[in-house]
Amino acid sequence: MIKVQFIKITGGEELAVLPKCDYERLVALAASEDVGTARIVRRAREAIAAGREIVLPKTVVDRLVAGENPIRVLREWQEMTQAELVVRVGITQGYLSDLEAGKRKGPVALHQKIARALGVPINLLLPIAVSDEEADPARIAKRGQVVRDRQATQDIIRGRRRR
Repeated sequence: MIKVQFIKITGGEELAVLPKCDYERLVALAASEDVGTARIVRRAREAIAAGREIVLPKTVVDRLVAGENPIRVLREWQEMTQAELVVRVGITQGYLSDLEAGKRKGPVALHQKIARALGVPINLLLPIAVSDEEADPARIAKRGQVVRDRQATQDIIRGRRRR
């Protein structure tokens, strides 16, 4: 436990007086904290330089934190139109509009394409991505039915061959 003595000097300022060993320990702790902070800053700068991280303007971060659609916010930040993005991603403008309005959900694979087209890490879009089944349950069900139909056909063919 640190033994601190408080004294008032002329002018009313209050000073803390502590044993030298406690002072030296606090200085060492502050220095190690500075080293740790410098290491974090260095790693962040390296990640940014390597393209693993990006720096977003505060206005963009504020919009994302406020719950605005990240696709729209990031697209507008990149000064890209919907038409430009749909060409890069390979979807229809209506689908992109629905994604940005929150009317539809897109699968992770689509969000990966969008992230690449926008030049941002996928983790900025993952909160709004869903599984393939959630994105288009009718298509997944239809695909499952096609697989079951093919399997049934193959079973019939195999049954005929065995006779």
